[in-house]
Amino acid sequence: MSDPNRGPQQPGSQPSTEVTVDGSATTPPAAAPRATGTAPRPSSGSTRAGRRERQRAVTPPSFMERHRTPIVVVAGLVGVALVAAFVFLSSSQPAYACSTKWVPAPTASPAVGATPALGYVQPDQGTEHDPVGEKVTYTYCAPASGAHYNKPGSGGPIQPRVYGPSDNVLPQGWIHNLEHGGMVLLYTGSSSGATSEGQAQLRAFYDTFPPGPVCGTPKGVDGPVIARFDQMSSPFQALVWGRVLLLDTFDQAKILAFWEQWGERTHPEKKCAVPSPSAAPS
Repeated sequence: MSDPNRGPQQPGSQPSTEVTVDGSATTPPAAAPRATGTAPRPSSGSTRAGRRERQRAVTPPSFMERHRTPIVVVAGLVGVALVAAFVFLSSSQPAYACSTKWVPAPTASPAVGATPALGYVQPDQGTEHDPVGEKVTYTYCAPASGAHYNKPGSGGPIQPRVYGPSDNVLPQGWIHNLEHGGMVLLYTGSSSGATSEGQAQLRAFYDTFPPGPVCGTPKGVDGPVIARFDQMSSPFQALVWGRVLLLDTFDQAKILAFWEQWGERTHPEKKCAVPSPSAAPS
């Protein structure tokens, strides 16, 4: 029962206690919340879980992607090293090669009273003009013929003079001098021609070298070329096109006799008519 002497209950106050007929006190049930027209918001925890489930898997970067910059740098350095090695090997490779050091076969002795034919005929190795810088392999060395450069002054023919032991003189150059009718005199690095005294002797020989015996070509035009060449079977060799005089020592008289006998007669590029041999007396 309600107490008629109590006023109305104020909002926010504790619920009143009612006394039943048997005198026990009871607390009336709380009023149900009023509807506000807004649906309850779902739990934020379930929303995050759903989002995590919908995220795409992230693939870790590959080895190449992680180390791209150092790999590019290393590859560039390797490329530079390979190019440098190629240039070094190319420059250190000889510009020519020799299959054999030529040793001529013995020939029969000349007849009594006959003028000996000085030197030996070397098998022909051709007359090709190769590009300057191209490597040439000669069957016989020192070569008295064969492929050579065609660049006057630097490649071939080269300037006639005495070249020292440290000068880099290629056969591709002086073979062209032989082709024009000049004479070439070669000495090895272990011969007396490579000494200071030998060099002085060779320069004196050059200064007094006579003109060509057929065309009268003066020294310094086609020859003589005097240079070091180690791939030989003798310490000194005098050459005209296709013919070689082998010498153990520098023999000026014999070299000049060889030049007088064969100079300007055997080369393929003639500059003047070679005189016919005199007719034998009847």
